Amino acid sequence: MGKFLIIWCALVFSPLTLAIVDGHEYIFEESERAAVFKQLAEELRCPKCQNQNLADSNAMIAGDLRRELYQQVKQGASSEEIKDFMVNRYGEFVLYKPTVSAMTYVLWYGPGILLFLAVVSFILVVRHRKQSGMLSKSTSNLSTDEEQRLSRMLEDSDIDDALDSSDKKKQETQHD
Repeated sequence: MGKFLIIWCALVFSPLTLAIVDGHEYIFEESERAAVFKQLAEELRCPKCQNQNLADSNAMIAGDLRRELYQQVKQGASSEEIKDFMVNRYGEFVLYKPTVSAMTYVLWYGPGILLFLAVVSFILVVRHRKQSGMLSKSTSNLSTDEEQRLSRMLEDSDIDDALDSSDKKKQETQHD
């Protein structure tokens, strides 16, 4: 029990800090640097595995980038310096959250603009349909000649229907 307590105290109060990423241990003398390493390993994307960060990827290039990241963090480089190095070497793709620049305006603002255009289009279509629906109820698109011809056809149809129904009644009474 005493040995366990001594080992536990040595590990807890040791000046060395471990950052474990993807099963690999990276030793740092300061816990702040280990935290920076972990944060950047989760924030930077593997160039080969498009939807995995450096911490999760098993690709060889991810291992190389983790080693490069480890060296830079251990040498005291800031997060921004490391990100700039990675972007210069691998492009904006390596960042999960690309910076807002002229090259990424569409990425950042495109979805909002498309949503706005869709809402405006929807409103305009609804308004147009309401207006055209009201106009078609109040006025007819037929000329006066066409309206007269239509009413005559409807009257003739009503007369024919009336005659047909009276003929049917006569036939029914004759059969009874």
